Amino acid sequence: MFKIIKSGTDEEKEFFKKLSRRNAMDNGEIEGTVKEIIDNVRKNGDKALYEYTNKYDRVDTTKYKLKVEDREIQEAYKNIDSVLLDSIRRAKKNIEKYHQKQIEKSWISTEDNGVLLGQLYRPLEIVGVYVPGGTAPLISSVLMNIIPAKIAGVEKIIMVTPPQKDGKINPAILATANEAGADEIYAVGGAQAIAALAFGTQTIPKVDKIVGPGNIYVATAKKMVYGICDIDMFAGPSEITIIADDTANPVYVAADLLSQAEHDPLAASILLTPSEELTLQVRAEIESQSQYLERKEVISKSIAEYGRAIIVDSVDEAVNIVNKIATEHLELMVKEPFAILGSIKNAGAIFIGSYSSEPVGDYYAGPNHVLPTGGTARFFSPLSVSDFVKKTSVISYTQKALHKAKDDIIRFAEAEGLTAHANAIKVRFE
Repeated sequence: MFKIIKSGTDEEKEFFKKLSRRNAMDNGEIEGTVKEIIDNVRKNGDKALYEYTNKYDRVDTTKYKLKVEDREIQEAYKNIDSVLLDSIRRAKKNIEKYHQKQIEKSWISTEDNGVLLGQLYRPLEIVGVYVPGGTAPLISSVLMNIIPAKIAGVEKIIMVTPPQKDGKINPAILATANEAGADEIYAVGGAQAIAALAFGTQTIPKVDKIVGPGNIYVATAKKMVYGICDIDMFAGPSEITIIADDTANPVYVAADLLSQAEHDPLAASILLTPSEELTLQVRAEIESQSQYLERKEVISKSIAEYGRAIIVDSVDEAVNIVNKIATEHLELMVKEPFAILGSIKNAGAIFIGSYSSEPVGDYYAGPNHVLPTGGTARFFSPLSVSDFVKKTSVISYTQKALHKAKDDIIRFAEAEGLTAHANAIKVRFE
């Protein structure tokens, strides 16, 4: 049942506390298991990967290879629906077009006083992309993670994804990876794949950064290897918040809330509205629509635990709540959505109007669907080209320029008690 509560009540406070606890990644049992996997892969490399693939993916590893061969990729094109492939290619164009606007260029600034300063932008050399397996091939994740890395100029993009029981990768994932520009693909998943990317094995190269979604074991592994290499973000369960007034269509609102609820029993679907009538209509629609959806059991758990309609006094109050919870996806289904757009400070992605449904962003529009969750939109941003670039400062002083600045620099060094720093300046003028 989709529960209806009022803002400012203890019930609302308890709900938001419960919401924040979804992202806790301090499960000792899981951390212990993941640490053991990482240590084993670090020590034994490919051998450990074969053992875990046999154990967790039920793959006969006597007939299985880690690295996907070119012939398997070409075979995938024979097994993917041609109409779906056309859709993938159109989405790819939109994603490329959007991310190409994010490219930053190196710059150099020269001053008359003999000072030259600058910043160099250099792509990461090698990046690992994790793509979940399971029953549904997440082909959109392939596009969203590989394309910005490709546009950034990453030299080598390594994709890892769990094999099916026959040891092969879903053909839709393989074909999409090839379309997006993956350089190498490996059939391995779970925490063991993250460990392989972070430390390298006999077959899989060590990477500079790991991106891509995964289950709690994958997320925990990424957290543990952070510092050995970079990662995209600490991701938790998905969420959507919809601000709606009495002009919103309850059929659309319900459908969009359900679109997030089907992800995971921990996914959150929240409606903020001043209209009590709308909440009742939306609740009825959720009950009606969910009966015909394939993942209705997951949806039922998600809606019961983390689905809420919160009745607010005004749309402005709804905006204030959004800025506090910093939701991953935010939909604005109000009469004048652009009038409140400027007031929204914290959200991963904002969808404006009744026909900007969240799945438009998930699959097709162009902006990246790898978004900050669990309130981290307060300080994290969507995945972008800049996530695959490192920046290096450039400094050049002439003798004249350093002479003018030397006394200030020496004072700083001596104030900090670092006399060798001060001496490095002094010796140049003795």
